[in-house]
Amino acid sequence: MSRDTQHIEDVDPSENVRVDFTLNGEPCHAEVPTSTVLLTMLRRDLDLIGVRGSCERGVCGACTVLVDHQPVASCALFAFDVEGTDVETIEGQQVGDQLSPVQRAFSECGGFQCGYCTPGMVLLATALLRTNAKPDREQIREWIGSNICRCTGYEMILESVERASQLAEDHAEGDHS
Repeated sequence: MSRDTQHIEDVDPSENVRVDFTLNGEPCHAEVPTSTVLLTMLRRDLDLIGVRGSCERGVCGACTVLVDHQPVASCALFAFDVEGTDVETIEGQQVGDQLSPVQRAFSECGGFQCGYCTPGMVLLATALLRTNAKPDREQIREWIGSNICRCTGYEMILESVERASQLAEDHAEGDHS
């Protein structure tokens, strides 16, 4: 089943479906009930607990992951909809023992407090910086506005994304400190 050929009205919730996709750069498959949303498949079936669930309606942003490099609410997308796609979670951002520039910036700038929204924020920032390496504050606000944070007041998150932009630029120029 793929998002191009399968329609929700055709789905039998009592059936299982095999979903083949790329997860954090590696081939992956899972067999789940057709009614399973991506969030549940990632957490329950693939043991990737970095993605958070909260509203279960696709409005809070805590469950944000990247599907084909675009941020999506994993609680509002059926698992079978990622057939043949590239899915990225927070677990895939670190390379070896090296934090990604975005993760490093969030750590340096205190862009989190309780940490609940942080995985989604990091993935939103990652997607933004892939699209626009030097976003201004308004662009950053627009991108992260889809993820609700009740702890930080967003200032440290904004600073974290600006710092991530600088770290990525420094890395591209050869300064790997």
